[in-house]
Amino acid sequence: MSRRPVNPSRRYGDSGSGGALFSSKSRSPPYLSIALIVLGGLAVFTYLHSGGQPVYGTIFDSLCVFADDSSCTGELHRAIPVLRKAYGDIMHRVMHVGPDTCSVVSALLKQEETEAWGVEPYDLEDADVHCRALVRKGFVRVADIKFPLPYRPKSFSLVIVSEALDYLSPKYLNKTIPDLARVSTEGVVAFTGFPGQRTNKAADVSKFGRAAKMRSASWWKRYFGVTNVEINEAATKKFEQAATKMSYTPSCQIFHLKAYS
Repeated sequence: MSRRPVNPSRRYGDSGSGGALFSSKSRSPPYLSIALIVLGGLAVFTYLHSGGQPVYGTIFDSLCVFADDSSCTGELHRAIPVLRKAYGDIMHRVMHVGPDTCSVVSALLKQEETEAWGVEPYDLEDADVHCRALVRKGFVRVADIKFPLPYRPKSFSLVIVSEALDYLSPKYLNKTIPDLARVSTEGVVAFTGFPGQRTNKAADVSKFGRAAKMRSASWWKRYFGVTNVEINEAATKKFEQAATKMSYTPSCQIFHLKAYS
């Protein structure tokens, strides 16, 4: 989906109207059209074998994971069962921050006893009906994460951020990382790209306003120390144990963070 950084003066929650955030002018790439045809056929098959029950949410989620399979948001989709195993009841009230948050929120809402919300840092110019519905119902909102999040302290049990930190300069990371910790009671899980991980720089600039900056684990760990957060060793150990049992190998860096005591 084509995205641009949110203009703070056009935040969805403050404007009273979401019409300016959605547009149907952008063209989908050929592979996405093929995916739509395949998934459309799958939808018909599933519908005929499910007693006529709607399958729109399932098809929406499948398409989002297919389209962004190589991204850290796509990686988050694969990691959800591992996160559930590691965090247990802590994942009862989750907020996701990052691109394609509609797909993540939709997947989280399908988990048992889980409430989920999302913050999309970029304009939803070509959001589909399912995503629009999540925005309309208040599950997803558009907000520039360079500014304080519009939530009270400790509003969520866990905050998960994917990709978004890779597009922020240190100037804004100084503010954003502590703010993510501020709205969480149990900590933050951050998905970031590995150094050398290939991205389409031209597409990144078009979507996110700047190219992604892939930083090493040592860089992040040093940087977390100056933003008043630290690695949550207990959560990291539980996640690694769960990942081993479930034969899960991440294709992105995953950091488990907590505010300094």
